[in-house]
Amino acid sequence: MSDSADGRRHVVIVGGGFGGLACAKALARADWRITIVDRENHHLFQPLLYQVATAVLSPADIAAPIRTIVRRQRNTEVVLGQVVAVDVDARRLRLADRTIDYDTLVLATGATHSYFGHDEWQPHAPGLKTIDDALELRRRLLLAFEAAEYEPDPDTRRACLTFVVVGGGPTGVELAGALIEIAARSIPRDFRRIDTTTTKVILVEAGERLLGGMPATLGDRAKTDLEHMGVDVRLRHRVTHIDETGAVVGDERIPAANVFWAAGVTGSALARTLGVPLDPAGRVIVDPDLTVPGHPELFVIGDLAHVEDPATGTTVPGIAPAAMQMGRHVAATLRRRPDADRPPFRYRDTGTMATIGRNRAVAAIGGRRFTGLVAWLLWSLVHVYFLIGFRRRMFVMLSWAWNYVVFAKGARLITGRPPTSSDARPPT
Repeated sequence: MSDSADGRRHVVIVGGGFGGLACAKALARADWRITIVDRENHHLFQPLLYQVATAVLSPADIAAPIRTIVRRQRNTEVVLGQVVAVDVDARRLRLADRTIDYDTLVLATGATHSYFGHDEWQPHAPGLKTIDDALELRRRLLLAFEAAEYEPDPDTRRACLTFVVVGGGPTGVELAGALIEIAARSIPRDFRRIDTTTTKVILVEAGERLLGGMPATLGDRAKTDLEHMGVDVRLRHRVTHIDETGAVVGDERIPAANVFWAAGVTGSALARTLGVPLDPAGRVIVDPDLTVPGHPELFVIGDLAHVEDPATGTTVPGIAPAAMQMGRHVAATLRRRPDADRPPFRYRDTGTMATIGRNRAVAAIGGRRFTGLVAWLLWSLVHVYFLIGFRRRMFVMLSWAWNYVVFAKGARLITGRPPTSSDARPPT
């Protein structure tokens, strides 16, 4: 039973990402009690996270407090907390410090990094899913140049200036392009003893091509653009080992002070507490209406859901537009009469895109394909449009405009614990 004291139906949404917020906002006028639970107090615009990692933007440019976003929704409250388990039979969430009963539950907790059974690689190859991840990547990136500046040994200095990016999806492609740009264009004049243009960025992809979710021609174009920028793209190569001194790619050992992970994801650990079937990626296999089989009160959306589009028979991709569509679909279902038929979720493909570098991007929208400057402008407009808040849109546009004119990365701050001499020195 619900813990709502006023007798209103209680809808709990776990996760304040794209899907969870889309659902909550679509229920803003419903005569229900809505609770959003998230372990972070902010909504994060993940598609621009790599720009925080590469010092283009600051965290506040791409994140907004959840309470601020829903402050006008009188039926909605926010709980900051970590959900550790779901008691499906009792309809109860278990948090670290409390429990929350619900009538309807919407799980939108997303996905996390998957190291394909090699979790020991994680300390040496951080991924990019949260602001903390982005700040750690930025810290390691900037410290690598600091270490190289006063490193007398040429081999060690070369390792400082070598970056390996694992994974040829949008995150890997965008990160690799941004890394080579910052080294080649943004910071060469900031250092006196090293030539940052000698920085080596290696992008490793186990598949046949980059950007596997896009048409093959766009993946080929991304590869060509990256190589023209100076990125060493290695297709059909697997990483077999990662440690603090570098990575083994195929049969070759690559000395590198930094390895960044963008190769795989798995559903959040909360899915394993449901006691229901999961797919190989740890996602919940849901019915066409996005509910867990046998539990019409339990919806799973976004990256945590494995659902097939009935129109195409293909799995709905784990991207922001799909998550938002799922959130709105769940809200529409909940607004129906309890005894009404529930229509299946139908995914509307709004297109996919990835930026590669200055005036370089690829996009597939409405059956059409775009590359180069046109794709880059489309990418910029779409990402600014989906940012929350006028202030953030203006700040991001101004930052991009300034960076475009002067090639400056304005957020080159080494944050976290104070750097020491050992931080600015690669392991030997």
